[in-house]
Amino acid sequence: MKSKIKSILFAGTALFLAAALITFPDQTLEASIRGLNMWWEIVFPSLLPFFITAELLIGFGVVRFIGVLCEPVMRPLFNVPGAGSFVWAMGMASGYPSGAKLTTRLRQEKQLTKTEAERLVSFTNASNPLFIFGAVSVGFFHDAQLGILLAVCHYGGNTLVGLCMRFYGRDRKERGEEKQRVSLYHALQALHRTRLQDSRPFGKIFGDAVIQSIQTLLMIGGFIIMFSVFNKLIFLIGISKILAAGISLLFTLAGIPGELALPFFSGLFEITLGAQMISGTNLPDMLPEVIVVSFILAFNGFSVQAQVASILAESDIRFTPYFFARILHGIFASTLAILLFKPLYQDQLASSTGSSIPVFAASDGQNWLLSFELLQQFGPLITLLSLACGALILLRRLSR
Repeated sequence: MKSKIKSILFAGTALFLAAALITFPDQTLEASIRGLNMWWEIVFPSLLPFFITAELLIGFGVVRFIGVLCEPVMRPLFNVPGAGSFVWAMGMASGYPSGAKLTTRLRQEKQLTKTEAERLVSFTNASNPLFIFGAVSVGFFHDAQLGILLAVCHYGGNTLVGLCMRFYGRDRKERGEEKQRVSLYHALQALHRTRLQDSRPFGKIFGDAVIQSIQTLLMIGGFIIMFSVFNKLIFLIGISKILAAGISLLFTLAGIPGELALPFFSGLFEITLGAQMISGTNLPDMLPEVIVVSFILAFNGFSVQAQVASILAESDIRFTPYFFARILHGIFASTLAILLFKPLYQDQLASSTGSSIPVFAASDGQNWLLSFELLQQFGPLITLLSLACGALILLRRLSR
């Protein structure tokens, strides 16, 4: 019975999409182009270098080297191997869904147990600093100081999620790690052994890294475009307004203005659109806006969650712990926003002289915004060149 309901649900969703696409062709095309622009201007060029570099570091044993050195830190704090520190750092630097991609690779390399991988993926998918500072704080809110608050809430909440998830699966039997004295010598030995196990020449490793990274990013692009279209369709049909009305009642009970309900609902599907809509509400008190933005940044949005689910499907890592962690992250980030709003935002603005934004914060904000604009300007060229490079590698391999 359960499988029949699932089949009906999937078929109904597909029919709904088909009917909506036929009914609103112009708006669908506009939403599709918007998603495509986001992918080839920002997502592809910003993630590709990280993905390729990560594949090379895994192949050459550098991740194993880092894992041995960081084991005394990661194991007591998060109950994951030291290699998780690499995933954590790369996830924060490059943004989602890098954490899921790298966790899956380490699981495939058998550097993580299933339970360890589920713990790790729960707190290594984060928004990158360029998006928080360049797009959200400066681009949408025109307030560089706000980026500091959002970043502290986002990454601090993520760390708290990791500390909580260390207790996940404690009752299950896991593969025991070999206890050895941590030293640079042992780390170098682990690097060398890992490198010898991979007999591929450098050209093959680099080519595989490029192909695998491009394939993953093409899949991500498809999700971004489809969720951009889906979000637009449910808004045109009126579903968004109906559900937003219910959310508005809950917000009112919680002391949050009801005007944020529709932007919040949109942000649950697509973070960029939700953050942009929240910044446009222009409420007299910014705290409710910060709380809602912090939650949707932590929740990742259903678009990113679908990308993560697709990546995790390549292994035996379950999606449920990750989804639970997203709700937990949203709660932590929103709570931190309430607690830190005065010391990290209001007090900093009050202490500034002659400007609503401190000089150092304004300077940093302009740098983030400039980096974001340069990425939008040259991103399409980088994407096209990378796709051409990947096509050439595939053609060369097929011709052999």
